[in-house]
Amino acid sequence: MDGMDMGGGSSSSDSTSMTMQSVFQTSIHTPLYSLLWTPSSTGTYAGTCIFLIFLSTTMRFLLAGKAYLEARWLDREFHRRYVAVQGRPTLKEQMSQDSLAKRAVLTENGVEEDVMVVGRKETKVIPWRLSIDPIRAVMDVIIAGVGYLLMLAVMTMNVGYFMSVLGGTFLGSLPRQAYNL
Repeated sequence: MDGMDMGGGSSSSDSTSMTMQSVFQTSIHTPLYSLLWTPSSTGTYAGTCIFLIFLSTTMRFLLAGKAYLEARWLDREFHRRYVAVQGRPTLKEQMSQDSLAKRAVLTENGVEEDVMVVGRKETKVIPWRLSIDPIRAVMDVIIAGVGYLLMLAVMTMNVGYFMSVLGGTFLGSLPRQAYNL
């Protein structure tokens, strides 16, 4: 037996039996995701390849969109306003007592300003937010789902499908400067 029998209890080579491929092949009749999606002509094979190009381009846009949203959410977190509480030390008082804080003079265009340079002791954990984290989770699920679909297409070991996924990844990575990431 050349490969693993994936068809059920039968080891015959009938049309319903599928074997795991260990080499790339160029058949235009390679099923994608199910036996119902098996190209029957050159045109349907080309349509399947175009779909894979679109899907892998979409994957790149999803990744870029998530990176954009993450940057926006982090920006929003850093610009969040905090309320001073009566009786608590102010930020200036806290910095003057901080062992990592160093006094320095900042000069720009002849104007000197007394500043405090502070190192961070530990990483700050951004709190869970109802307005952000469910959106992040949904995006992660969509990205994982599309990634798995692309992985399954490549695992068919069909050269056309593989090149379509790579081509779509290339096309999706090209407009990087358009969204300034």
